[in-house]
Amino acid sequence: MGRLKSRTERRARRKRGIRKGIMGVPARPRLTVYRSAKHIYAQLIDDLGGRTLASASSNEKGGDKGGGNAAAATEIGKRLAERATAAGVQQAVFDRNGYRYHGRVRALADGAREGGLKF
Repeated sequence: MGRLKSRTERRARRKRGIRKGIMGVPARPRLTVYRSAKHIYAQLIDDLGGRTLASASSNEKGGDKGGGNAAAATEIGKRLAERATAAGVQQAVFDRNGYRYHGRVRALADGAREGGLKF
């Protein structure tokens, strides 16, 4: 019989499957999401150059307190889209990082779309 896998092991397996088909290039970087219990983080990554083009998180100075809800995730998505357009990026590939496209992850994606970023 197989042993039960932890939540992080299952997420890492899903993440590997997702990342197999996603590649961020300078014209269309990868928008990756990380969510913790209290905060949510997003980055636009150029995989070819190995650098981050823009980032936003609920843990930044001057940001609203708390990032553990969908409303804060929407604001983070809008902030990231604003920084992406300043960096000259209009399109991105969405990397949900093994999380379900639901709740805060979906809210962040919707906020980025509202801000003008295209997936």
